[in-house]
Formats: sequence, structure tokens, C-alpha cells
Amino acid sequence: MFHKEGAQSILIGTVFTAVALLLTDKFIDIYWLRMTIQIIAFALLIIILQFFRNPSRNVIINKNEILAPVDGKVVVIEEVYESEYFKDKRIQVSIFMSPINVHVTRYGLSGLVKFSKYHPGKFLVAWHPKASEENERTTIVIENKNFGEVLYRQIAGALARRIVNYAKEGMQVVQGEDAGFIKFGSRVDIFLPLGTPLNVVLNQKAIGGKTIIATKSE
Repeated sequence: MFHKEGAQSILIGTVFTAVALLLTDKFIDIYWLRMTIQIIAFALLIIILQFFRNPSRNVIINKNEILAPVDGKVVVIEEVYESEYFKDKRIQVSIFMSPINVHVTRYGLSGLVKFSKYHPGKFLVAWHPKASEENERTTIVIENKNFGEVLYRQIAGALARRIVNYAKEGMQVVQGEDAGFIKFGSRVDIFLPLGTPLNVVLNQKAIGGKTIIATKSE
């Protein structure tokens, strides 16, 4: 299964590969050159297909858990001052996605979208300390009965040049459902209320819609 955001890229890649095969077979007689071009064309198509894959995830909805919104590695767990929306201290959990990770963004919890804003910006490497505030990004806040307001931020990286965000203010969203897409390497920051019990540690591999980031008893 592939994500709908990749439809155009997959179509272009398929057409390019088909044309490359036809033209090289017809006009290039040198075997090694013909095979090299065909292998490169196939490799590019495979990369495109791999990047836009959208594996089916059987998400078990749990109102007492916040799930990882994306696949990747936990690279930040710290107390920070969140200056855009809360304007107070929060626990920040950041997940870095390499180009080989699944780049679908999923809602980590169910609730009401209270805030959704796009910010143009720079394209610093996603792990840069200032990427969360200076890079192109979207900020989304979901209000949940158990956790209160939880903010997550999609951040573009040095390669990511397009962020897709489906969250609109006033929407009711469901944990685990498709929330958007980030093209190429990037990261997602999650800002939780202080004192929220965490279930992840630094450098842990996270799986979107599966890995439990935090829990809270009723």
C-alpha cells in the first residue's frame, strides 16, 4: 500500500522507468551502458515506492495512551519552554525520521484539534537544536480529556521540502488515523504536560501508531 501523497511521484517514476527501458533497448547497443541505465532507472523507482509506502497498522485505540505519530528514533527527551502556543514549560519528545523510514504522520491521540498553523522557514538539518523554531513546520494542538492539550510539530529537514498536514481547527480526530505526510528526512516534536509518565527512552526505535510514548491513568 502506498500513501496518496505519493501518487504523482510514483506515476512519474513509473513512466520514466518505462521510457528509459524502451529507449535504451532501441538506441543503445553497448550492453554494459544499456544495463547501467536500466538498473539506475529501476533503482530510482524502487526508492520512490519505498519512500511512499504506507503499511497498514492495526491501531488499538486507548484513551490512556499517546502513541508515536511517526516511525523513527527518539532523539530528544527534555523539559523545554514552548513559546508558540503554551508559553510555558513542557516535556518535549522528538522523533527523527531518516529517508528510509515510513513518513506517514498519524494522530497520537484522539481529541479536538484546537490549533493548526503552518510556518514557512529554513531547512536546517532536522536534528539541529533550532530546527523546531526556525525550520518550515506545522504546529498542531489536540485537546484530550485525559492529557489536556498536547502539541505536536511536523518539522522539515534539509531534504524535506513539503509538509502535508490534514488537521484543521475544530476537527475531531481519532488516534492512529492518517494525519499527514512529510517528504524526505525530517522530525516530529511532541510537547506534553509536565509530569506526564513517559514510556520511551533516548535512541529508542519508535513505530507510528504502535509505540506508546506516554500513559496516564484515569
